[in-house]
Amino acid sequence: MRNSQASKNRLLRRLLRYMQVRVRCLATSLFLVVLFLGAAILPTFAHVVTENLVVQSLPDANMLDQQGRQFYQTEQFAESVSVWQRAAIAFQSTGDELGQAMVLSNLSLAYQQLGQWDEAEEAIQQAIVLTFNSYQGERSPILAQALDVQGRLYLSRGQAESAVEIWQQAADIYTQLGDETLLTRNQINQAQALQSLGFYRQAQEQLREVEQTLQSQPDSALKVTGLRSLGNVLRVMGNPEGAQQVLQQSFAIAESISDSQSMSDTLLSLGDVARTQQDYPAALTFYQRAAETAPAPLPRISAQLRQFSLLLEDEQLASERGNTAEDLFPQILQQLADLPPSRRAVYARINLAESMMGSRDWEVGIGQGFDQVIGLLNTAVQQARKLEDSRAEAYALGVLGQVNERHQRWGEAENLTQEALFIAQQINVPDLAYRWQWQLGRLLKQRGEEERAIAAYQTAVENLNLVRNDLLSVDSEVQFSFRDDVEPVYRELVELLITSGNSNEVRQDYLEQAIRQVNALQVSELENFLRCNLAIATDIPQVDPTAAIFYPIILPSQLAVILRLPETGQLQIHINAIAQTEVEQTLDQLRQELGRQYVSPEGEALSQQVYDWLIRPFSSALAASNVETLVFVLDAALRNVPMAALHDGQQHLVEQYAIALTPSLQLFAPEPLTKIRLNALTFGLSEVRSNFPPHQNFTPLQNVETELQVIQAQIPSEVFLNQEFTQAALEEQVSTEPFSVVHLATHGQFSSDPQQTFVLAWDGQIDVNTLSSILQRRDQSSTEAIELLILSACQTADGDDRATLGLAGIAVQSGARSTLATLWNIDDRATAELISRFYQELSSSGTPITRAEALRRAQVALIQSGYPEPLFWSPYVLVGNWL
Repeated sequence: MRNSQASKNRLLRRLLRYMQVRVRCLATSLFLVVLFLGAAILPTFAHVVTENLVVQSLPDANMLDQQGRQFYQTEQFAESVSVWQRAAIAFQSTGDELGQAMVLSNLSLAYQQLGQWDEAEEAIQQAIVLTFNSYQGERSPILAQALDVQGRLYLSRGQAESAVEIWQQAADIYTQLGDETLLTRNQINQAQALQSLGFYRQAQEQLREVEQTLQSQPDSALKVTGLRSLGNVLRVMGNPEGAQQVLQQSFAIAESISDSQSMSDTLLSLGDVARTQQDYPAALTFYQRAAETAPAPLPRISAQLRQFSLLLEDEQLASERGNTAEDLFPQILQQLADLPPSRRAVYARINLAESMMGSRDWEVGIGQGFDQVIGLLNTAVQQARKLEDSRAEAYALGVLGQVNERHQRWGEAENLTQEALFIAQQINVPDLAYRWQWQLGRLLKQRGEEERAIAAYQTAVENLNLVRNDLLSVDSEVQFSFRDDVEPVYRELVELLITSGNSNEVRQDYLEQAIRQVNALQVSELENFLRCNLAIATDIPQVDPTAAIFYPIILPSQLAVILRLPETGQLQIHINAIAQTEVEQTLDQLRQELGRQYVSPEGEALSQQVYDWLIRPFSSALAASNVETLVFVLDAALRNVPMAALHDGQQHLVEQYAIALTPSLQLFAPEPLTKIRLNALTFGLSEVRSNFPPHQNFTPLQNVETELQVIQAQIPSEVFLNQEFTQAALEEQVSTEPFSVVHLATHGQFSSDPQQTFVLAWDGQIDVNTLSSILQRRDQSSTEAIELLILSACQTADGDDRATLGLAGIAVQSGARSTLATLWNIDDRATAELISRFYQELSSSGTPITRAEALRRAQVALIQSGYPEPLFWSPYVLVGNWL
């Protein structure tokens, strides 16, 4: 009895919290899970809510309920709302509260699909109260399923944390009832919510638990779905090999139970994995098999649309296969014409139109070019209106505006964009609103209305920040990529801010906004790389009165450099009128020159050129402010060049200033090292196992043993060499011993691919996610953070212009306050000498110095001791806390 009363009290408290949340929350939104997670979705909840329940009521009520479910399953959501409203009244008239509750739950789902959030909230609240009354506060499967629907509502409104909390309550009920099937379904939903929060690792762990549960169960559609969801998460997290393995298992089960729809969905996911790996022939084969296996027109068209976009992207593949986009286009068009109106049919037309727009020859190539695209989108708009589907209408209108923008029909483009934006704002869907605000900003900029354009861009960024993590997890049905759909918003806003108004003097408030956007871009790029949310500081204290901060940003037609001077915080800007292509070419050539033993005269000229772009315009201001340290928030290709090696014609930059890098000052809080006792945990490989695959591409590092002995002579250290350097040993030592420095003297690689960012241990590669996880466990179990993570003998991946994302990713995720690493592998004798001097400077009993100054002195000492070429000393860079 006591437990029953406690249960009632908890539910009443939850209902009160729910009402409080409803009053105070400003709703946000993400792409609706049912439609946009594609192959990862569960069966529609209208089916889940009702399939295991028996309701005794009037036949008319049951008939209306069934009719509503048929409308929902064919994506005629407005019709399903109308019918379910009548069904709810019919159940109510007979006093059947349970039947009414289930219909109201389904009605909430239909409202959610239409973006009618208040109505959805009201319906599900009534359903929960009716269920509570019917069962007199006892827990029941109907209550749990209503909570599942409520969790879906929270998730659809961007309140993923609340969704997880509600779903956990439903999971408790399923556990008590012993319903493993619905519990498993619930856990998969929780994993989807965690993805939306950006917590991919937690989502993976959740799905791993689901996988273990499913392994002991007979093969089923739910088992297929759970494995497919796990595979999709692994793909998003940058583990295509793991994703492929799990998805192949999912497909085998789907095939064994003859579930053609699940087979088609899993083949699509396998195709997406192959495409991620740039194995386009395999991707095309998977997409073709998915289309052949699909049991219905819509999933078949979905697979063909993926084929279509891939063939447009890779014309050589199309030629080799003899299966061109032009051949596929009329097939897709005919099938679209035969489809009844539904949201997915609307989105299929939009998808086809966007693929055509992405083609180089979209205006004159496929079909009737521009007119064909306009026709597809006009039909999409008409069908969305017929369906009373505001979200689909806003999507179609916005893309139609984009087509007109591309065709320079400015007036029509602006009208359509404004209409799409109005609808998106009315139904509160920031994932669409940001796109159309960005589009409106471009159009206003084109008309010369800079103030209005800036306002539109700023609002776009605000909405983008709300949904950025959701965009990372959406299916490729929505053609999203960070470089195309996120990065340009920040860059174009920065360009507007620094070029608007009087060209001779940019407003200080505009420069402050520009810096905020540069920081936001850096953070979002790292979150995209790491597939997780990062904790950022809102206020950046001025802790170093001798450090100047540089914010260079590469724009299409200019290289802008913003400088924040210490103490006063005054901002200055210098704009180099130079094309992005020339900047990138110069930086690439300089990087190659610095990697040679002897820098040519051409290389010296390149070094001075970059110095002239970044540093020389501020020389007087730096001298007048008594600056000692230069902190760089580097952009794009600039990250591949060590700033220490820049030359003013007389000396290298490092000979005058200490230098540090940071992805964003919001990610690292600079704190002095003065009161910290230095002791080191050191691991190294001086040998490689020639018969062991992970080692085959690496040469022995003969001086690593000397390097570790030198460290041991400077500060208290524990040394693990060769066979002693295993992943397990690293995990054990990091989690149990209180070291302030972790030093890894081994081969490693930084890459824009997390799976190709690793350090080499005796028993294999430790990738960035695993290394970060190991170091974070130490951070969670100890009150003392790792002050320094040192990675010597690492290098950036060849041909990867974003490889240093891997370095920044390790620096941020490791939990270490500072990371010292190399941009390329260098002579290990010079490394041992530089490392020795660095530790000597840090541990000196004299006047304490900063980490950046210790590195500067070590690099200068190397220059003066027979290693004058940048090859030997410049690749060492300090990332994070420089004090």
